[in-house]
Amino acid sequence: MANDTLSVTDNRTGKKFELKIENGCIRAMDLRQMKTDAEDFGLMTYDPAFMNTANCKSAITFIDGDKGILEYRGYPIDQLAEKSSHLETSYLLMNGELPSKAQLEEFTTKITHHTYVHENIKQFMDGFRYDAHPMSMLASTVAALSSFYPEAKQVKNKEVRRNQMMRLIAKMPTLAAFSYRHSQGLPYIYPNNDLSYTENFLTMVKSIGKPNWRPHPALVRALDVLFILHADHEQNCSTTSVRVVGSSEVDPYSAVAAGITALYGPLHGGANEAVLRMLREIGDKKNVPEFIKKVKDKDGDKKLMGFGHRVYKNYDPRAKVIKKACDEVFEVTGKNPLLDIAVELERIALQDEYFVQRKLYPNVDFYSGLIYEAMGFPMEFFTCLFAIPRTVGWVTQFEEMITDNEQKIARPRQIFTGPRKRDYVMLDKR
Repeated sequence: MANDTLSVTDNRTGKKFELKIENGCIRAMDLRQMKTDAEDFGLMTYDPAFMNTANCKSAITFIDGDKGILEYRGYPIDQLAEKSSHLETSYLLMNGELPSKAQLEEFTTKITHHTYVHENIKQFMDGFRYDAHPMSMLASTVAALSSFYPEAKQVKNKEVRRNQMMRLIAKMPTLAAFSYRHSQGLPYIYPNNDLSYTENFLTMVKSIGKPNWRPHPALVRALDVLFILHADHEQNCSTTSVRVVGSSEVDPYSAVAAGITALYGPLHGGANEAVLRMLREIGDKKNVPEFIKKVKDKDGDKKLMGFGHRVYKNYDPRAKVIKKACDEVFEVTGKNPLLDIAVELERIALQDEYFVQRKLYPNVDFYSGLIYEAMGFPMEFFTCLFAIPRTVGWVTQFEEMITDNEQKIARPRQIFTGPRKRDYVMLDKR
């Protein structure tokens, strides 16, 4: 008997089956041969939220949650955060290898010269209320881009597809900055092709009345590091949304817009906002022990935000990098008063057996909100700062899905639990 198989006995029929094991998985379709009779549809799996189901093969991002490992194309996230830039990391994700100097210069030039958006996009944005949420504006304008590039529907054409991928990476900071300016009642600032990707974004967001204003280099570098950390994260909710919507072979703008709307949800992109609210609720580091006690109370309603992760059962490697970036940012902006509370909360939680047993460690959201707030971003804009770097992950995952011959249009099965075969009753008889 082969070692790379799973032997299964269907106790309903007594039949035995050998299922092939590949990459630690069995194929769900192999279960369909297990039937009670010829009319039986066959066995299915039931897996709410895809807790133990792989829907694709991917060579982009590797995560070992138990060991706290995150790698892009095999490169550890801490090395990329320390030595790389967001655009170099973007090239790596898209192409599988780190670029040469010439390749990086060419890639940077292409991105830089796609940062402008059509003037009609500004008119489109002006149609939003003054208090429209920036993420709502971002999702809508990204979806609208498909009408400006009708050739984007040619998703099987590599050259056309790549052009749209580059445009999305380039235009996302511009659209996010425009969304911010609109929400603040400020005039739009056009991209400056003489600036780096991240410096350009900060300038479009923050410049007021000074044409030559430039952000502090330490803040530019800190945000670039955060962009690297958020560039991709395997098959999360928004990435899965991009793949599922993209499986219909829709243009990448529409697929990425789906990713943005998934990220908009508080359980995905809004976690760092929840951390800040929690820290403000605690109010002072002397109140941390009492808050921890309430979190552990089974009958209480307090939650420890920014701790734990669906994937990581160890310290989130991104959180370690962000904690270091906090110090560099606060040297420029001054220390966020919530930092002392956060540090004390982490210290106590990591020593408490209750949290240790449950493998609840700080995740990427625990410190990122502190940095964003110190840099002067309002909380409702935090998720836009997530969407900008995640764009490269989305488009890379989109391309991998489109070029995978095993992929078809997504169409999960269901377990029907409703009524059957009821006769219609006329209105006057009900």
